[in-house]
Amino acid sequence: MPQLNVAATELQCDSLISLCQAAVGCEFHIRFLQGPACEKLRKMGFCESMRVKKISNGRNLLCSVCGTRMAISKDLAEHVLVSA
Repeated sequence: MPQLNVAATELQCDSLISLCQAAVGCEFHIRFLQGPACEKLRKMGFCESMRVKKISNGRNLLCSVCGTRMAISKDLAEHVLVSA
């Protein structure tokens, strides 16, 4: 049975994309934060299970989290893994 849980976890991780890769105008659930910037992202409101909407894509990404619009760098957006 533990092998089944590992396979399910791996499948779930494979279906995640970074916020940088996400489509503009769509809403996503934040599933996982990775890398050294995790604490900074959490302090900004990017926490697991929160909803985020990607508003624009450019040098910086404009996002809406908890009704607040904020811009983050593409580098930070790479550390935010989301799913539909």
